[in-house]
Amino acid sequence: MADIQIREACVADAAAACAVLRRSIAELCAADHGNDPAFLKAWLANKTPDNVAVWISDPGNVVYVAVDGEAIAGVASMSKDGRISLNYVSPDARFKGVSKTLLAALECKAAELGLTQCSLESTKTARRFYEAAGYREQEDGPAGGYGAIAAGSCRPMVKNLT
Repeated sequence: MADIQIREACVADAAAACAVLRRSIAELCAADHGNDPAFLKAWLANKTPDNVAVWISDPGNVVYVAVDGEAIAGVASMSKDGRISLNYVSPDARFKGVSKTLLAALECKAAELGLTQCSLESTKTARRFYEAAGYREQEDGPAGGYGAIAAGSCRPMVKNLT
């Protein structure tokens, strides 16, 4: 990860960040969408530049981008109560530590905010990644789903930061 820099996202990043989200979901999350065109279309429906700009502008969110030169290689988001909602990497930057570095930045920000844990709902695709980063399934938590992802395929996970 030689030239990757992590910084707070700005509204001007929305279109490029959206493109990363869409490519990452379409190309890297087949375990979740099963290459079903209707399912994929529904999952991507809210991944628009306008929506990403709203997420970046929301004062209740923290949104980071990983930048390689001038290209956005990853995007991650967390609400200021420690709920991680996004952590996606461009297929071109997969396995280069981008997601791990973005996750560490979110966790650092959560600690800065005085939070003692971060939570998320992991897709099947990302579950091993989060487990390796110290997240554990919440046994008493309901199985959920983001947007088009079927209820039960996403698992609530939590990590204590202390």
